[in-house]
Amino acid sequence: MGGWIGAMLVVLAVVAAGAYLAHKAAHPGTLETADMPATPASVSASATTSLIQHPITQADAPAGASTTPLPALDDSDASVAAALAALAGGGDLRALLLPQQVITRIVATIDTLPRHALGTLMLPLRTPNGRFATTEIDGQTVISSQNAARYAPYMQIVDSVDPKALVAWYVHAYPLFQEAYRQLGYPKGYFNDRLIVVIDNLLATPTLAQPAALTQSGPFHVYADPALASLSAGQRLLLRVGPVNEAKLKAKLRLIRAQLTAQALPAARLSAKTVE
Repeated sequence: MGGWIGAMLVVLAVVAAGAYLAHKAAHPGTLETADMPATPASVSASATTSLIQHPITQADAPAGASTTPLPALDDSDASVAAALAALAGGGDLRALLLPQQVITRIVATIDTLPRHALGTLMLPLRTPNGRFATTEIDGQTVISSQNAARYAPYMQIVDSVDPKALVAWYVHAYPLFQEAYRQLGYPKGYFNDRLIVVIDNLLATPTLAQPAALTQSGPFHVYADPALASLSAGQRLLLRVGPVNEAKLKAKLRLIRAQLTAQALPAARLSAKTVE
């Protein structure tokens, strides 16, 4: 997450953590530390054999990026955790980070965000404290503004991360991410391409002028507007963190995307396409 968690990983992991809470509420009894998900059955052949769209060599990483030899993926937890903690600056990432299979958890969680339904998750961060709260406005049930406070420790990390330093670390550690992605079930896939898809999907999350109405579905709340209910899991989770946090996360993601591709992308050009 240095280039992934620092601004990218923490950003997406924060969203993923919120997503997990929604998933756990809808699926009582699921475990936080689930087994590694199997190869996604819905992945098309073209998705695993297409040409690389965003080679990591094009990332705008500083010339002085680290050249320290990388550990094996299975032995990388300690060094990755230390690097991420340093990138987090003033945020207490060590208190939130799950220390085992760090990169594998990051890759698995990121991969699931653009889908509509969440599969088995291996979260890299501990989930936010507190419970999902609603309130009534003009006779409609909406998400309470109090929910945003649950993400304060995560947002402190997001605010502290330097996108350039984050991407520099990610570029250096990229072989570990690529290996984890292949082990996830994409032997011919390219993780950085998937990362850009995830970022674009999150950036395409609609900005709501007012809190969206919720409706009851059994014991759970879902969006009353079918257009919002059909958003990807990552987009629905991004809406959950509150408009101020959402704006900060999107701004950081745009900076990270620009560093990863060495090309800024206007918000109007971002694709809202969801990968199932």
